[in-house]
Amino acid sequence: MSELLTLSARDVLDGFKDKTISPVEYMSELTARVDACEPQVCALYDYQPEDALKQARAAEQRWMDGAPMGPLDGMPVTVKELIATKGTPVPMGTAAIDLTPAEDDAPTAARLKEDGAIIFAKTTCPDYGMLSSGLSTFHPLSRNPWDLSQNPGGSSAGAASAGAAGYGPLHIGTDIGGSVRLPAGWTGLFGFKPSLGRIPIDPYYTGRCAGPMTPRVDDAALLMATITRPDARDATSLPYEDINWDAPGINVNGIKIGLMMDAGCGIDAEPDVQKAVRNAAKEFEAHGAEIIEIPPVLTRAMLDGLDVAWRARFWGMMQQLPDANRAKILPYIHEWAKAGASIKPTEVAAGFDQTFAMRKACAKAFEDVDFILSPVNPNVSYPAEWASPTNDPAKPFEHICFTVPWNMGEQPACSINCGFSQSGMPIGLQIVAPRFEDLKVFQLARTFESWHGPITKWPEIPRD
Repeated sequence: MSELLTLSARDVLDGFKDKTISPVEYMSELTARVDACEPQVCALYDYQPEDALKQARAAEQRWMDGAPMGPLDGMPVTVKELIATKGTPVPMGTAAIDLTPAEDDAPTAARLKEDGAIIFAKTTCPDYGMLSSGLSTFHPLSRNPWDLSQNPGGSSAGAASAGAAGYGPLHIGTDIGGSVRLPAGWTGLFGFKPSLGRIPIDPYYTGRCAGPMTPRVDDAALLMATITRPDARDATSLPYEDINWDAPGINVNGIKIGLMMDAGCGIDAEPDVQKAVRNAAKEFEAHGAEIIEIPPVLTRAMLDGLDVAWRARFWGMMQQLPDANRAKILPYIHEWAKAGASIKPTEVAAGFDQTFAMRKACAKAFEDVDFILSPVNPNVSYPAEWASPTNDPAKPFEHICFTVPWNMGEQPACSINCGFSQSGMPIGLQIVAPRFEDLKVFQLARTFESWHGPITKWPEIPRD
C-alpha cells in the first residue's frame, strides 16, 4: 500500500495546507488502491473516480490560492449507502426497491460537502441494513480484508471493508444495534456510536445513529467536528455543542471502570475475545483504574421483545411492496420478517416497551462506575457468505447483545482494537460512557490507543 495512504487524515490535510501533498496525488494513489483491491473486497457503491479527481483538482487550486473551502477540503471520504447523497439512489442494500435518485443530501453528507470533503464513493450494506453481514441482494458480497473468506460484519459492511483495505482513513456508517461497532471490531477499526442525536441523521428512528469508522481515534475526532453540526431535519437531535474533540486522553488513576464479560444472553464470548478484553482491563488497572466486574444489562426478554417489534415493523414495510419486488428480498430477511405477520398488536407493543427496559437498565449500570468495558463481538469471525454469526433467521440477534443495549439506552460507545485472535483476526474492545459524555469515550479511547499505538500493519489484498 502507498505510504501516503498510511498517513492520518490530519497529516494529509496538513500536507495539503503546506503544499507537501497534492490532493490530486493523494486521490490518484487512493483510486489506484481501490482499483487493485476492490474486485476482491467489494466495499463500494457509486464509486466515481473521475469525478473525485475533478474535485481534487479544484481543491488543489483552492489550497494553492490559500482559500480552502473548509477544514476537510480535498479529503476523500465514504458514506454508507443508507446515507443519502443527492442524485444517487438509496437501494437500502436490497434488489426489492426501485432505484430513485435522492433529492437531497442527508445531514452527514451535507456537512461533509460543506467542509470540502470529497465523497468519492458510498459503501455497501445488506438488505434493509438488517444484517451484521456483507450479504446483499443488490450489492456484491463485501469481504473482510484480513481474511477474504470471512465476513466484515454489518450492517456498515462496506465501510469496514473499505477502512481495513486502505481506502483512505475516513468512513462513516450507521448503527441501530451495533452496525458501526460490530464491523469495526471485526476489521480492527475505531468505530464510534454517539449519544442519540449527537450526530444529526435523517431518517431517524429509535436508537439509530451515524458514526465514524476510522483507523485511528484521531481520524474519527476530525470528522466529529464536521458531522455533529446541526440539521433541522432530525427531530431527535441534541442541542449543538462546540465540543473540543481533539481533547487529550485522560489520566485513569482512580477512575472506576465496570467490566462486563457476560452479555446476559446470546452467544458467549469466545476464549480469544475474553482474553483480549481482560488483558485490556488489566492494562487500565495497571495505570491505576479500579476495575469492577458488573452484571449484564440485557435480558432474554429484552432481546426477544426487540426482535418481535422489529419483525413486525419490517413485515409492515415489506407488505407495501408489489409481490414481484418482495420476492427479491434476501430469503433470510424475508423469513425473519414474515414471522411478524402473526404477531398480535399487544405483543408488538410489549416488545417495543423492552427498549425502555433497556434504557432503564443501562442508566442504572452507571450508578457506581465512570465507564464500562466489554467485548464488542462475542466471536472472532464467521464465513463471508453467512447472513449473521448464527446464520439462522430464527436467532438473528444473538451476536448483538453487548452492543444493542447502548443504542436503546442512548449512551455513547466505541469499538477499539485490543488485540488479535490466534487466527489473526482483530478483536474489538467496547468502551461505553454515560449518556451525553461522548467526549469521554474519545478521551479514554485515546488513552488506551496511546499505550500501544493504533494498528500500523493493515492487510495486503491478494490480486486476482
